[in-house]
Amino acid sequence: MAGLDGFRDLILGGSCVGCAAPGRLLCGTCLASLPDEASPHWPSPVPEGLRVPYAVAPYDGLVRDLVIGHKERNLVGLRDVLGSLLALAVLAALDASDVRGAVLLVPVPSRAASVRSRGRDATLDVTERARRSVQARGSGRYEVTLAPLLRSRPGVRDQAGLDLDERRDNLSGSMACSSGRLRRLARRVGSAHVVVCDDVLTTGSTVREAQRALAAAGVPTLAHATVAATVRRRSEAGPGGPPGGEAADSPGVHGESSASSLSPAPRHH
Repeated sequence: MAGLDGFRDLILGGSCVGCAAPGRLLCGTCLASLPDEASPHWPSPVPEGLRVPYAVAPYDGLVRDLVIGHKERNLVGLRDVLGSLLALAVLAALDASDVRGAVLLVPVPSRAASVRSRGRDATLDVTERARRSVQARGSGRYEVTLAPLLRSRPGVRDQAGLDLDERRDNLSGSMACSSGRLRRLARRVGSAHVVVCDDVLTTGSTVREAQRALAAAGVPTLAHATVAATVRRRSEAGPGGPPGGEAADSPGVHGESSASSLSPAPRHH
Protein backbone atom coordinates (compact mmCIF):
# COMPACT_ATOMS: atom_id res chain seq x y z
CA MET A 1 0.00 0.00 0.00
CA ALA A 2 2.87 2.40 0.80
CA GLY A 3 4.38 1.69 -2.61
CA LEU A 4 1.03 2.33 -4.32
CA ASP A 5 0.61 5.61 -2.46
CA GLY A 6 4.09 6.67 -3.48
CA PHE A 7 3.26 5.88 -7.11
CA ARG A 8 0.08 7.94 -6.91
CA ASP A 9 2.04 10.86 -5.46
CA LEU A 10 4.67 10.59 -8.19
CA ILE A 11 2.22 10.29 -11.10
CA LEU A 12 -0.82 12.20 -9.86
CA GLY A 13 0.70 14.48 -7.26
CA GLY A 14 -1.88 13.38 -4.68
CA SER A 15 -1.55 13.69 -0.92
CA CYS A 16 -3.65 13.41 2.22
CA VAL A 17 -5.55 16.62 2.97
CA GLY A 18 -4.91 16.09 6.67
CA CYS A 19 -1.23 15.23 7.02
CA ALA A 20 0.08 15.63 3.44
CA ALA A 21 1.22 12.00 3.29
CA PRO A 22 1.63 11.07 -0.40
CA GLY A 23 -1.09 9.09 -2.14
CA ARG A 24 -4.71 9.00 -1.08
CA LEU A 25 -6.77 12.12 -0.41
CA LEU A 26 -7.33 10.84 3.13
CA CYS A 27 -4.82 8.42 4.61
CA GLY A 28 -5.84 5.58 6.91
CA THR A 29 -4.50 7.30 10.02
CA CYS A 30 -6.41 10.53 9.40
CA LEU A 31 -9.55 8.60 8.47
CA ALA A 32 -9.38 6.68 11.76
CA SER A 33 -9.08 9.96 13.70
CA LEU A 34 -12.44 11.32 12.50
CA PRO A 35 -15.35 11.54 14.99
CA ASP A 36 -17.86 8.69 15.06
CA GLU A 37 -20.89 10.42 16.61
CA ALA A 38 -22.81 13.68 16.41
CA SER A 39 -24.50 15.89 18.97
CA PRO A 40 -26.53 19.13 19.12
CA HIS A 41 -24.45 22.23 18.32
CA TRP A 42 -26.35 25.47 18.97
CA PRO A 43 -25.05 28.69 17.43
CA SER A 44 -24.73 31.71 19.68
CA PRO A 45 -26.95 33.65 19.63
CA VAL A 46 -29.62 31.19 18.54
CA PRO A 47 -31.91 32.36 15.70
CA GLU A 48 -35.46 32.48 17.02
CA GLY A 49 -37.37 29.24 16.49
CA LEU A 50 -34.40 27.31 15.12
CA ARG A 51 -34.94 23.56 15.15
CA VAL A 52 -32.21 21.58 16.87
CA PRO A 53 -29.00 21.51 14.78
CA TYR A 54 -26.71 18.48 14.92
CA ALA A 55 -23.05 18.45 13.91
CA VAL A 56 -20.23 15.94 14.09
CA ALA A 57 -17.31 18.21 14.96
CA PRO A 58 -16.15 21.79 15.36
CA TYR A 59 -15.23 23.45 12.08
CA ASP A 60 -11.52 23.14 12.65
CA GLY A 61 -8.52 20.94 11.92
CA LEU A 62 -8.99 17.92 9.71
CA VAL A 63 -12.76 18.31 9.32
CA ARG A 64 -12.29 21.88 8.09
CA ASP A 65 -9.63 20.68 5.64
CA LEU A 66 -12.06 18.08 4.29
CA VAL A 67 -14.87 20.59 3.78
CA ILE A 68 -12.61 23.15 2.08
CA GLY A 69 -10.90 20.50 -0.02
CA HIS A 70 -14.22 19.20 -1.32
CA LYS A 71 -15.91 22.55 -1.87
CA GLU A 72 -13.11 24.93 -2.83
CA ARG A 73 -10.38 22.66 -4.23
CA ASN A 74 -12.83 20.42 -6.12
CA LEU A 75 -11.53 17.23 -4.48
CA VAL A 76 -14.65 15.24 -5.32
CA GLY A 77 -13.12 12.07 -3.89
CA LEU A 78 -13.83 13.46 -0.40
CA ARG A 79 -17.60 13.45 -0.83
CA ASP A 80 -18.00 9.89 0.47
CA VAL A 81 -16.26 10.55 3.78
CA LEU A 82 -18.11 13.87 4.18
CA GLY A 83 -21.36 12.07 3.38
CA SER A 84 -20.61 9.51 6.08
CA LEU A 85 -19.98 12.29 8.60
CA LEU A 86 -23.20 14.08 7.63
CA ALA A 87 -25.05 10.78 8.00
CA LEU A 88 -23.95 10.64 11.65
CA ALA A 89 -25.65 13.99 12.25
CA VAL A 90 -28.82 12.84 10.49
CA LEU A 91 -28.93 9.60 12.47
CA ALA A 92 -28.41 11.48 15.74
CA ALA A 93 -31.38 13.72 14.91
CA LEU A 94 -33.60 10.77 14.01
CA ASP A 95 -32.57 8.74 17.05
CA ALA A 96 -33.17 11.68 19.41
CA SER A 97 -36.71 12.05 18.07
CA ASP A 98 -37.31 8.28 17.95
CA VAL A 99 -38.86 8.46 14.50
CA ARG A 100 -39.33 5.79 11.86
CA GLY A 101 -40.61 5.62 8.33
CA ALA A 102 -40.09 8.06 5.48
CA VAL A 103 -37.27 10.58 5.88
CA LEU A 104 -36.47 13.45 3.52
CA LEU A 105 -33.00 14.95 3.42
CA VAL A 106 -33.35 18.49 2.09
CA PRO A 107 -29.99 20.04 1.11
CA VAL A 108 -29.45 23.75 1.52
CA PRO A 109 -29.36 25.09 -2.05
CA SER A 110 -26.07 26.33 -3.44
CA ARG A 111 -25.92 29.64 -5.26
CA ALA A 112 -26.24 29.24 -9.04
CA ALA A 113 -22.90 31.02 -9.56
CA SER A 114 -21.16 28.53 -7.27
CA VAL A 115 -22.68 25.56 -9.09
CA ARG A 116 -21.57 26.97 -12.44
CA SER A 117 -18.02 27.68 -11.29
CA ARG A 118 -17.57 24.27 -9.68
CA GLY A 119 -19.50 22.30 -12.27
CA ARG A 120 -21.50 20.61 -9.52
CA ASP A 121 -23.56 21.24 -6.40
CA ALA A 122 -21.20 20.25 -3.58
CA THR A 123 -23.87 20.21 -0.85
CA LEU A 124 -26.23 18.13 -2.98
CA ASP A 125 -23.45 15.60 -3.66
CA VAL A 126 -22.60 15.19 0.02
CA THR A 127 -26.28 14.93 1.01
CA GLU A 128 -26.81 12.15 -1.54
CA ARG A 129 -23.88 10.23 -0.01
CA ALA A 130 -25.40 10.80 3.42
CA ARG A 131 -28.73 9.45 2.18
CA ARG A 132 -27.10 6.19 1.12
CA SER A 133 -25.28 5.89 4.43
CA VAL A 134 -28.38 6.58 6.56
CA GLN A 135 -30.38 4.09 4.53
CA ALA A 136 -27.69 1.44 4.99
CA ARG A 137 -27.20 2.08 8.71
CA GLY A 138 -30.88 2.53 9.54
CA SER A 139 -31.54 -1.22 9.89
CA GLY A 140 -34.81 -0.94 7.99
CA ARG A 141 -36.20 1.80 10.24
CA TYR A 142 -36.10 4.50 7.56
CA GLU A 143 -36.88 4.97 3.90
CA VAL A 144 -34.61 7.86 3.02
CA THR A 145 -35.12 10.15 0.04
CA LEU A 146 -32.95 12.99 -1.25
CA ALA A 147 -35.31 15.95 -1.68
CA PRO A 148 -33.79 19.08 -3.29
CA LEU A 149 -36.95 21.09 -2.64
CA LEU A 150 -35.31 24.46 -2.08
CA ARG A 151 -33.93 26.97 -4.54
CA SER A 152 -32.03 30.20 -3.99
CA ARG A 153 -33.52 33.42 -5.24
CA PRO A 154 -31.27 35.79 -7.23
CA GLY A 155 -29.23 38.42 -5.40
CA VAL A 156 -27.79 36.28 -2.59
CA ARG A 157 -24.15 37.15 -1.89
CA ASP A 158 -21.40 34.77 -0.83
CA GLN A 159 -21.57 34.51 2.97
CA ALA A 160 -17.79 34.53 3.50
CA GLY A 161 -16.69 37.60 5.41
CA LEU A 162 -20.18 38.70 6.44
CA ASP A 163 -20.94 39.33 10.10
CA LEU A 164 -24.01 38.03 11.92
CA ASP A 165 -26.37 40.85 10.96
CA GLU A 166 -25.14 40.91 7.36
CA ARG A 167 -25.70 37.16 7.04
CA ARG A 168 -29.25 37.46 8.32
CA ASP A 169 -30.03 40.36 5.98
CA ASN A 170 -28.41 38.56 3.05
CA LEU A 171 -30.45 35.40 3.60
CA SER A 172 -33.79 36.89 4.60
CA GLY A 173 -36.35 35.62 2.09
CA SER A 174 -33.56 34.17 -0.05
CA MET A 175 -34.99 30.66 -0.42
CA ALA A 176 -38.19 29.24 -1.81
CA CYS A 177 -39.67 25.75 -1.88
CA SER A 178 -40.59 24.35 -5.28
CA SER A 179 -44.32 23.56 -5.15
CA GLY A 180 -44.06 21.35 -8.24
CA ARG A 181 -41.35 19.17 -6.72
CA LEU A 182 -43.27 19.09 -3.45
CA ARG A 183 -46.45 17.85 -5.13
CA ARG A 184 -44.57 15.12 -7.01
CA LEU A 185 -42.83 14.04 -3.83
CA ALA A 186 -46.13 14.04 -1.91
CA ARG A 187 -47.60 11.61 -4.41
CA ARG A 188 -44.66 9.26 -3.95
CA VAL A 189 -43.94 9.57 -0.24
CA GLY A 190 -47.07 10.87 1.46
CA SER A 191 -45.75 12.15 4.78
CA ALA A 192 -42.18 12.21 6.03
CA HIS A 193 -39.75 13.51 8.60
CA VAL A 194 -37.70 16.38 7.14
CA VAL A 195 -34.04 17.02 7.97
CA VAL A 196 -32.30 20.04 6.44
CA CYS A 197 -28.67 19.30 5.50
CA ASP A 198 -25.65 21.57 5.05
CA ASP A 199 -21.89 21.26 5.38
CA VAL A 200 -21.13 23.89 8.05
CA LEU A 201 -23.27 25.61 10.69
CA THR A 202 -21.99 29.12 11.40
CA THR A 203 -24.60 31.56 12.71
CA GLY A 204 -27.56 29.31 11.95
CA SER A 205 -28.98 31.90 9.52
CA THR A 206 -28.76 29.62 6.48
CA VAL A 207 -30.55 26.62 7.95
CA ARG A 208 -33.08 28.91 9.65
CA GLU A 209 -33.93 30.42 6.26
CA ALA A 210 -34.28 26.92 4.80
CA GLN A 211 -36.59 26.04 7.69
CA ARG A 212 -38.66 29.18 7.02
CA ALA A 213 -38.99 28.46 3.29
CA LEU A 214 -40.14 24.90 3.95
CA ALA A 215 -42.62 26.07 6.59
CA ALA A 216 -44.05 28.60 4.13
CA ALA A 217 -44.86 25.65 1.87
CA GLY A 218 -46.51 23.77 4.75
CA VAL A 219 -43.56 21.48 5.54
CA PRO A 220 -42.19 21.61 9.12
CA THR A 221 -38.56 20.71 9.77
CA LEU A 222 -37.66 17.99 12.25
CA ALA A 223 -34.02 18.99 12.70
CA HIS A 224 -30.89 20.26 10.95
CA ALA A 225 -27.80 18.17 10.20
CA THR A 226 -24.33 19.47 9.36
CA VAL A 227 -20.85 18.05 9.13
CA ALA A 228 -19.29 20.74 11.30
CA ALA A 229 -20.19 23.76 13.42
CA THR A 230 -18.21 26.94 13.88
CA VAL A 231 -17.35 27.61 17.51
CA ARG A 232 -17.38 31.33 18.22
CA ARG A 233 -15.07 32.73 20.88
CA ARG A 234 -16.85 33.56 24.11
CA SER A 235 -16.12 37.28 23.74
CA GLU A 236 -17.90 37.29 20.36
CA ALA A 237 -20.91 35.23 21.36
CA GLY A 238 -24.16 36.23 22.97
CA PRO A 239 -26.31 33.90 25.05
CA GLY A 240 -26.10 30.34 23.75
CA GLY A 241 -27.97 27.09 24.25
CA PRO A 242 -31.33 26.00 22.87
CA PRO A 243 -34.00 28.68 22.35
CA GLY A 244 -36.49 29.17 25.10
CA GLY A 245 -39.52 29.56 22.86
CA GLU A 246 -40.85 28.17 19.62
CA ALA A 247 -41.61 29.92 16.37
CA ALA A 248 -44.91 29.32 14.61
CA ASP A 249 -43.25 27.04 12.06
CA SER A 250 -41.48 24.97 14.70
CA PRO A 251 -43.56 22.31 16.48
CA GLY A 252 -40.97 21.70 19.19
CA VAL A 253 -37.39 22.63 19.95
CA HIS A 254 -36.09 19.14 20.48
CA GLY A 255 -37.66 17.52 17.45
CA GLU A 256 -40.72 15.85 18.92
CA SER A 257 -42.89 16.13 15.82
CA SER A 258 -44.91 13.69 13.85
CA ALA A 259 -44.13 13.10 10.20
CA SER A 260 -45.24 16.13 8.23
CA SER A 261 -47.59 16.04 5.31
CA LEU A 262 -45.91 16.98 2.07
CA SER A 263 -48.96 18.59 0.52
CA PRO A 264 -48.10 22.18 -0.46
CA ALA A 265 -49.63 24.88 1.68
CA PRO A 266 -52.71 26.48 0.10
CA ARG A 267 -52.24 29.87 -1.48
CA HIS A 268 -54.30 32.74 -0.14
CA HIS A 269 -55.45 35.45 -2.51
